[in-house]
Amino acid sequence: MKRRLFIITYIIGLAMLFSCEEKEIDAGFEDMVNMTIYDYIIDEENKDQFTSFLSILEKGGIDKTLSAYNPNGVDYTLFLPTNEAIERFIQQSSQFNSLNDLLNNQAYVEAFSRFHVLNLGIMTNDFPFGALPEYTLSGDQLTVSFVILPDTSYYKINNQAAIIKPNIEVSNGYVHVIENALTPITFTSYTWLTQNPGYTIFREAVERTGLKDTLNINLKTDERNLRASTLMVEHDSIFKKFNINNFDDLAARISPNNSNYTSVTNPLYNFVAYHILEGSMFLDNFEGVATNYNTYSDIPLNVNGLGIDIAINKGQEVFNIIVHQGDTTIIDYVGILYDASNLITQSGPVHFVNQMMRQQPPVRAIRNYEFWEEPAFNEFRAEGGSFQIKDPDILNNITWSGADLFFVKSDDPAELAWNQDYLIINGDFRISYRMPKIVQGKYRVFLGAHASNAANALVEVFLDGKKIGGLVDLTTGGSSSNPYARKELGTVDFLRFEEHTIEIVSLIPGIFRWDYVRFEPV
Repeated sequence: MKRRLFIITYIIGLAMLFSCEEKEIDAGFEDMVNMTIYDYIIDEENKDQFTSFLSILEKGGIDKTLSAYNPNGVDYTLFLPTNEAIERFIQQSSQFNSLNDLLNNQAYVEAFSRFHVLNLGIMTNDFPFGALPEYTLSGDQLTVSFVILPDTSYYKINNQAAIIKPNIEVSNGYVHVIENALTPITFTSYTWLTQNPGYTIFREAVERTGLKDTLNINLKTDERNLRASTLMVEHDSIFKKFNINNFDDLAARISPNNSNYTSVTNPLYNFVAYHILEGSMFLDNFEGVATNYNTYSDIPLNVNGLGIDIAINKGQEVFNIIVHQGDTTIIDYVGILYDASNLITQSGPVHFVNQMMRQQPPVRAIRNYEFWEEPAFNEFRAEGGSFQIKDPDILNNITWSGADLFFVKSDDPAELAWNQDYLIINGDFRISYRMPKIVQGKYRVFLGAHASNAANALVEVFLDGKKIGGLVDLTTGGSSSNPYARKELGTVDFLRFEEHTIEIVSLIPGIFRWDYVRFEPV
């Protein structure tokens, strides 16, 4: 079902209103503020509903955790399955025949119990349309979708469990009662494809192009420093609308004269790789922005989230023309099937599209690079503070020499760096940053840096080994209201969609607070 975002906003607003009312009704206790999550479960008025999960919590060893405050000061959230939910889970399980079977598997019960506890207190009105903002105690992500039916609407966790009693507030967080137990996610994006027969055409294309390994990474267990990927995929029925009934039909349509499907220059390889985005992108990440997203193919994917619908490759291909009562609607974009999307795997999220998603000529867009490709920096952002980078091997795209390098994530509202974070190096230095791919074409290049301190450095800038612009004086350019400046370096003309490296070298030693690099199409 196509979800229109303005309907979501309206209905979520109603859900927020009702959930706030429901919080008092569902709780039913005058002294809830003095009750912990564990106290709520064992209370006389509730314990008959939750005895099964109570035994799981206790055997899993987190009953005491839910009896206390979160040491990080951010509360907990328990997604609490009823006895009926646990019974259904066991009936549908191929591993367990009874509750005792589950309780006797210590490793599983520990993971299972922790999978239901978010390491953050959060009410439904703060839910995103994507991944919840904190991990569970098992180290996993949970996702939220919002289901709209003619006579009701509700939140659903991991596309598995509807919330039937939301926002029960207790002293150490929130409880949301769910109709089904949450099954821990152990599969990768590729194994999900193999387990769902409606995706045989795309699955075989993944296998035949050699991209199986890209989608079969379990980030939770893999010891390599790898990034998540996002899969956009068509159901077999979508291909059949284009008279593509099997893999051979797809190969004949996309790559009729080249059967070397594993070559990175092969059209079919690039068709499949175009469906794989670099990084973890949930639907809420697409909203409110129109830009290009790097893919594993030779060109990026354009996603426009500024309108009512999230539109892929808008204006590139007409799929349908609808005439109704004199009004004409042109469907000229690939849409997303919202209700099914935000599927979480151990490789990253999966989204489902409603048209065949062919490669389209890339559209240039403003690109800002702020070091998000470094997993270590993302951990520092979550923690906050100033971090010296002592081991260069923890960084994938940044190298430096001559002085100590720090990453700073400030919690000071007065800090005016974008996202309140920046790199800082002080002395006689050389630092380079390998940036993600950018669409070929002409761009104006800008350096975002602190430029309002006599102790700042004077630097030269090199792009792909060639000097761009003249001497950049970082002692001036900022203002009393904002010490950061956007220094224009010059114009470049990129000939290919590929990565580029920018290098900053101090001519006169000093402080360099590096905020971002920006490319604006000319």
